[in-house]
Amino acid sequence: MLNIEGISKSFGDQTLLDNTGFQINPGERVGLVGRNGHGKTTLLNIISGKDHADEGAISCPSGYRIGILSQKISFSKSRVLDEAILGLLEHEKDNHWKAEKILAGLGFTETDFSRNPNEFSGGFQVRLNLTKVLVSEPDLLILDEPTNYLDITSIRWISQFLIAWPREVLLVTHDRSFMDNVVTHIAGIHRQKIKKIKGDTSKYYLQIAQDEEVYEKTRLNEEKKKKEIELFISRFRAKARLANMVQSRIKTLEKTGSKEKLQKLKNLEFGFNYLPFPGKQVMQIQNLSFGWSKENLLVDNFSLTVYPEDRIAVIGKNGKGKTTFLKLISGNLTPIQGRIKINPGVELGYFEQTNVQSLNDEFTVEDELIRSSPDSDRQTARNICGAMMFEKDLALKKIAILSGGEKSRVMLGKMLMTPLNLLLLDEPSNHLDIEACDAFVSALDHFEGALILVTHNEMFLHSLANRLIVFKNDSVHVFEGTYQEFLEKEGWDEEGILIEKKIKAPGLSKKELRQKKSDIIARKSRDIKPVKQKIQRLESDIEKNEDAISKTNALLLEASEKKDSQKIQILAKELAGLQTLNETLFEELEIQMELFERMETDYNHQIEEVER
Repeated sequence: MLNIEGISKSFGDQTLLDNTGFQINPGERVGLVGRNGHGKTTLLNIISGKDHADEGAISCPSGYRIGILSQKISFSKSRVLDEAILGLLEHEKDNHWKAEKILAGLGFTETDFSRNPNEFSGGFQVRLNLTKVLVSEPDLLILDEPTNYLDITSIRWISQFLIAWPREVLLVTHDRSFMDNVVTHIAGIHRQKIKKIKGDTSKYYLQIAQDEEVYEKTRLNEEKKKKEIELFISRFRAKARLANMVQSRIKTLEKTGSKEKLQKLKNLEFGFNYLPFPGKQVMQIQNLSFGWSKENLLVDNFSLTVYPEDRIAVIGKNGKGKTTFLKLISGNLTPIQGRIKINPGVELGYFEQTNVQSLNDEFTVEDELIRSSPDSDRQTARNICGAMMFEKDLALKKIAILSGGEKSRVMLGKMLMTPLNLLLLDEPSNHLDIEACDAFVSALDHFEGALILVTHNEMFLHSLANRLIVFKNDSVHVFEGTYQEFLEKEGWDEEGILIEKKIKAPGLSKKELRQKKSDIIARKSRDIKPVKQKIQRLESDIEKNEDAISKTNALLLEASEKKDSQKIQILAKELAGLQTLNETLFEELEIQMELFERMETDYNHQIEEVER
């Protein structure tokens, strides 16, 4: 287990972590979440010893080993297998099968085992680094964005591998569905503090929202009470008979701390600029073929018509041609044969993984946006800078000092500068945090034009795709349906090995499945209704009780002015009773809200099981 206690970390005047911590207990798989730039990487560096905290301590049992996935590429062996077994513990150096098993799971073939690591793409080199960490079987496995260079089948493999991992995991990823599938707990960095809960990301973000709502209600209530005390003191300070009461309130005021109003955190909020398109077809692809050699075609005699309402996801293993396909459509590559006809009136925007290299390090964020659309004015560029979370002076930051995630936001901002009706996106979410990914899915969902998207993020696939282009078994075909329908009807079947093919409730027909889902929804509605009603009654009772407290306070002030000591005693007792009642009501409300959340989560899981 690992214990992080009271750590603080600042860079200049920016505080990332403020006297905070959490514990990773034996067997826990913890997902670390938080906005980009709020301290996730810094925390990982402190845990792994690459950085140090300004204050606080990190402790673990003697001999506790930490393994972390390095993004740095450096190999000392001339064969993939020889490099992989470097990660094995000294007493397991002969257990080559462990390295072979993990290499195969991450997409390496037996032929690849004998190849030089430097011959592979950057993505496969990162996988080799991941293999070296996994075979070392550390007590705590730290993975920072492990899915960035993995395809869907590899992500599914590593997901199952991590679920079966017998020790601890600390995981950072923008892929929300991957995280929720793997972790047992979430630890989130929020407002310089770390909060850990049992459950998935949905439960964590709901808890944060509830905590902030309670905080704000408490703050307003305390401010109100403080003003009432101050008013009482100012009115009766000179009254000798009320001197004791005034002094009592002065002492209460001195002990009362002041809660600061929470600053509103900026979210990525944007929508793509849609250019109306009157045509019925956006693009026709006819008998398209392409390969780096005629003997080894990535795309062979492929045809497709793209319509204005299409949300097409391009899926398949890495290296099979997905990125190449987008480059052909965008005109960056020329096909060997066939044609791509983009109809008049179509304006396309193209985002690819390597596009960030085209950014000018000497330009500011604002300069890059203006340069991308000379017809746009500076104010438009500033507005889009704000939408991309580069507000005010942040818009004047040089490209050279931006993080990977910030550069991705600049690339998205450049696309927003021009009205479009066709989006081509190649792995756009790799450098975005979970909150930004949620906003991005929403923006794509509301875009009125056509979308062709390459992604390994299954949340994007489930949320957006209505058609699929599938690269599988050395061929490419169109699947007419959603990603869920693809999983049910085809699944991931590669090299003759069934990776995963999800079949819902074997033996049940679609009609029976629909009925089962309907029954669960009905039970959910029936069981949750009384809890919701109780929450509404409690909220109403609290509101009425607070009104009564306010009126009693007013009467108490009036009695004090009239020096009616008998009435003051009666009203003071009544006020104390009302305040006690309020505390009881708030406690009961919290219990009922937790019950509601638990029931909601349980029923949603049942529905998801049926849908799978």
